[in-house]
Amino acid sequence: MSERVASCACGQLSVRCRGEPDIVSICHCLDCQRRTGGVFGVGAFYRRANVVETTGQSKTFARTGEAGRRVAFNFCPECGSTLFWELDLAPAYIAVAVGAFADPSFPQPARAVWTQSRHPWVTLPEGVAQFAQGS
Repeated sequence: MSERVASCACGQLSVRCRGEPDIVSICHCLDCQRRTGGVFGVGAFYRRANVVETTGQSKTFARTGEAGRRVAFNFCPECGSTLFWELDLAPAYIAVAVGAFADPSFPQPARAVWTQSRHPWVTLPEGVAQFAQGS
């Protein structure tokens, strides 16, 4: 089974995942826009058993998401890159920032959530399921 490694910008924090994610999702919520500094965030959702190793130090920032449930983001204390997060809404999964894999061949997102906050000039790939709020 193949493995992928995601790391922060400085390389101090990394996570190794086995296989392909169960789903790749775009989030347009305003909190993800603030967290990433971009117009959306993209997460690869892996079952916990497939997140096989985390190396380095991380800090956690937890907040209540727009759906009213807790989300805990793990980021590098050196460079500030968010690497992975855990959602009370999906306790069987760990989401990993797709950009942290630095792999242009990474699978395309299957869904986009909180599209009510999507910037109107952002065009999604054909076939991506869209949800005005969470899915």
